[in-house]
Amino acid sequence: MRKIKLLALILIGLAMVLWFNLRFSTPSIPTIAASPPKTIRYFDRTLPQSIAHVVLIPANSKFLVTPALSQKVATVEEFAQKYQAVAILNAGFFDPANQKTTSYVVLQGKLVANPKENERLVNNPNLKPYLGQIFNRTEFRRYLCGQTISYSIALHSQSLPAGCQLVDAIGAGPRLLPELTLAKEGFVDNDNKRDALGSNQPNARTAVGITRDGSIVLVMVAQKPSAPANSGISLPALADLMKTLGADRAMNLDGGSSSSLYYKGKTFYGKVDLEGNSIKRPVKSVLLVQEN
Repeated sequence: MRKIKLLALILIGLAMVLWFNLRFSTPSIPTIAASPPKTIRYFDRTLPQSIAHVVLIPANSKFLVTPALSQKVATVEEFAQKYQAVAILNAGFFDPANQKTTSYVVLQGKLVANPKENERLVNNPNLKPYLGQIFNRTEFRRYLCGQTISYSIALHSQSLPAGCQLVDAIGAGPRLLPELTLAKEGFVDNDNKRDALGSNQPNARTAVGITRDGSIVLVMVAQKPSAPANSGISLPALADLMKTLGADRAMNLDGGSSSSLYYKGKTFYGKVDLEGNSIKRPVKSVLLVQEN
């Protein structure tokens, strides 16, 4: 009987200790691992005839991609010094002879560069049959839809999405994805053997793309210094490259000697001379990547 009473007292004591611990102990807080920050990333890819320099800007990150225009042509390093940008890619077409744009540029909703004001373009008899197409080429756009920023690639005449306003735009072309529109944009005229960009020949090229999740892909494909005459990439191959990089929408930007990419203090140039030296041609407009 005494043993039973002793056992009962022990059980009661253990129960009280357990109740006290549960009553007054600090509850543990589960640890939640922080997700890695979405940040800009640079990498390169060696191709059979060229080297692709790529900058990836994740969707919904702290970075904005916006165009910039210079009164006089400037190198991407000079743009970088002025705007303190993380990355810069050359963008729209221009006439090196008069330094005037041949592409539309819109900044903060205002048209700041108009190809129709370039007399060398408008009055060129060889281009008159194509002016309607030239003035309606593809552009990279930034919209503000309510409080949301989004990017798009569209023809100049294309209407804005409902509820959105155009913030920035920079024209060039042709569209690369979802289809290559060389003839539609007046770059190629097979009947008259016109190919303004040497589209099937390897050359230094520049492009911008948008992935399905809204990330931005900036690409500059450089010639190989060891084989300058036959290196680079064609426009159909550039379209394929943009697809392998995850873009489902993409457009070509000014290429050749204009091809240049700046990233965090380092500049890559696309075109090389016969000795394999980089050609550093100043440009009229660029795409900037800046922290928002």
